[in-house]
Amino acid sequence: MKHASAFLELVEQVKPNIREVNTGQVKAMIDSAKPFTLIDVREDSEWAKGHIVGAVHMGRGIIERDIEKAVPAKDTQLVLYCGGGFRSALAAESLQKMGYTNVLSMDGGWRDWTEKGLPVV
Repeated sequence: MKHASAFLELVEQVKPNIREVNTGQVKAMIDSAKPFTLIDVREDSEWAKGHIVGAVHMGRGIIERDIEKAVPAKDTQLVLYCGGGFRSALAAESLQKMGYTNVLSMDGGWRDWTEKGLPVV
């Protein structure tokens, strides 16, 4: 997908302010059984076509509205993912501004995860 230049500029402005992990690191986190919350921030239609095993869905359009009810402890480790790592970066910055202190964005997103043949539902 070709993204608009202003969108890409916004993402590039955000990335220095957030922490990112790659798909391999997230897979290792899942395998270690270390507790964290994996959040898919893609659209409903994307989620319905498949998602990472164990993920919860909170689309980019509603995550700021619903996160405090779903995850009240602001020190909970959160890993966000989207299609490629751009929307999750924007969401990670928003959650940090809301006081969440342990937020990671998965670089490469769903696309990289599925290209590597990692487990999906």
